[in-house]
Amino acid sequence: MKIIRFNCCGMDVHKNSVVATIGITDKDTQITRYIQETFSTLNTDLLRLKQWLIVHDCFEVCMESTGKYWIPIFNILEDTVKVHLTHPKYVKAIKGKKTDKKDSKWICDIFKHDLIKFSFIPPKEIRALREIARYRYKLVGMRSSERNRYQNCMTVSNIGIGSVFSDPFGKSAQAVMKEVLESEIIDDDKILKCIHGSCKNKDKILDAIKHCHIESDQRFKMNESMSHLEELQIHINNCEIEMIKRASKMFDSFMHITQIPGINTLSAILIISEIGIDMTQFESDKQLVSWAGLAPANNESANKKKSVRISKAGQYLKPLMVQCALGAIKDKESYFGIKYTRIKKRRGHKKAIIAIARMMLVCIYHMILTGEVFNPSDYQSFKAPDSKKGIALTEESAIEFLRKSGFDVSKLTKLE
Repeated sequence: MKIIRFNCCGMDVHKNSVVATIGITDKDTQITRYIQETFSTLNTDLLRLKQWLIVHDCFEVCMESTGKYWIPIFNILEDTVKVHLTHPKYVKAIKGKKTDKKDSKWICDIFKHDLIKFSFIPPKEIRALREIARYRYKLVGMRSSERNRYQNCMTVSNIGIGSVFSDPFGKSAQAVMKEVLESEIIDDDKILKCIHGSCKNKDKILDAIKHCHIESDQRFKMNESMSHLEELQIHINNCEIEMIKRASKMFDSFMHITQIPGINTLSAILIISEIGIDMTQFESDKQLVSWAGLAPANNESANKKKSVRISKAGQYLKPLMVQCALGAIKDKESYFGIKYTRIKKRRGHKKAIIAIARMMLVCIYHMILTGEVFNPSDYQSFKAPDSKKGIALTEESAIEFLRKSGFDVSKLTKLE
């Protein structure tokens, strides 16, 4: 096999140790000499690793993306050495002959032949934005879990507010629940004063809380859950403010993607925190879509296609794009709404919404890459279809049209 890198390093990364192997290949004899050493993950030893690489004139390194353990090494080497990150499945060694030193040498061997597919590492400012965005994602998940606990307490306590209010955490619902929790005896007049004037099903609200029985343990849980929800909301708001501050320096590069239906300012920032603003990192829009886990997988053997489901990639980006797609199809007469309706008839809701999310990500790719506005090539044909185009008129179709219009076609004769 052809050797691409004549001086490179492969690293096997662990929590407490790093095994590094430098492979130096002679260009004339094509013989590779290996230099191997083990370092700890303490900063002093990582700096010694950096100096060790410089001494051997090795400025290209490849390592696995093992949890978060690769990040401290990357932080130390980033300014001097070009670090390539790869998924462990691309450098997995054969079972039975697997040790840390052999793993490190194997990574070095396949790296020098350029047989590894590398992972996308965004610039430092995008990585910082991504950390905050993913922290917000976790906080939102915690908020949803706490809301579920709160609603479970209401169900156990025979409170049916969730079936009456469209949002059990809206202003009216929370005002009613506050009055219920603070009062030993429920006063109907006070409850009615808590309800907003535009609220529907007012007559059912009193029935929903009538004869409710709140035990002391459930009351305690509901009070604590509500306090926790308020605190989580403060942290979520702080994360969003910090994200806007950091992303404001790059608004000119990506804010025009908010022209796409279903994408607001916050959604745009969250998307950019995952994919960055440099679309040249991806070979094409197809690679970006595959990286986000929105493209069908290929699994074919002996001319038989097996599973073609989308992959598990895009843990954070995929749900976000699906949420944006759900917002984009609310208007059934819009571009994505019409696309969704057509696909849904053939493939069902789930596949249709993934298809819309994929289309939106393709649009984002090209809009950021070229700076153009949202204007799909087939947009005009959706809004103003060409009246000249239609089904070719035949004798049979003409007769069928006359018959459906109420004419007697039995006496029609064809002129010679």
